Amino acid sequence: MSELLETCELAARAGAGELLSWRGRFEAREKAPADLVTDADLASQAAIRAEIAARFPHHLFVGEEKTSQVEVGDDDFVWLVDPLDGTTNYIHGYPCYAVSIAVARGRELLAGVIYDPLAEELFFAEQGIGAWCNGQRLKTSSVASVGEALVAVSLPPRVGPDTPDVADFIRMVQFSQAVRRSGSAALNLAYVAQGRLDAFWATKIHPWDVAAGVLLVREAGGVVTGRDGREFDLWRPHFVSAAGTELHGDLMRVLGPASC
Repeated sequence: MSELLETCELAARAGAGELLSWRGRFEAREKAPADLVTDADLASQAAIRAEIAARFPHHLFVGEEKTSQVEVGDDDFVWLVDPLDGTTNYIHGYPCYAVSIAVARGRELLAGVIYDPLAEELFFAEQGIGAWCNGQRLKTSSVASVGEALVAVSLPPRVGPDTPDVADFIRMVQFSQAVRRSGSAALNLAYVAQGRLDAFWATKIHPWDVAAGVLLVREAGGVVTGRDGREFDLWRPHFVSAAGTELHGDLMRVLGPASC
């Protein structure tokens, strides 16, 4: 395990410890309509940032909560952190949330961890080394057609009946085996890497939500592109992820032209 990956794990466990300690005693407030933040999010991010800064004080840091905007050059090391992916689930006591941490150099993902503190599942990946969960090597599923696929989607906090995201959802419901909306983009990607899900797509998402998960899927043998079919862009991360190239092509056919 490299020092980058080891730091991802230590920081993720530190953040998760804060999430567990804050259960039942946090206050929640809205950052935007239907977009919530809690004391636990803030405490988790502070713990994560402290762990990273202790080892890599000169690296850039991009977190979901209270991070100033940074300019990232091609040679800059940057940490992308979601201290609580699935805040609404956490607030309601719904057991589907995680800490997500990745480190990139410019646009190149190097290492990442997604940690589910309730299930005690640590998903981790490093470029060229593979993807793992609690010591077990991950491999995406062999599903090749949408009709056999369990697919996940992330929708924005607020959607109207005529938005493109809803139209995508309706198309996929008609053709896939089933569609899930879990509330945690990070865990959705981890599950694609593990083979629990066969595919996952989103159009309104942030880099810190998906950086670690995209690396997991790729290192487990999966495919990730932009929703438009072009190369995935870490800093404009609309995407379609799938267990393999054949399923990815079928997904793109069902979803149709992108609006993003």
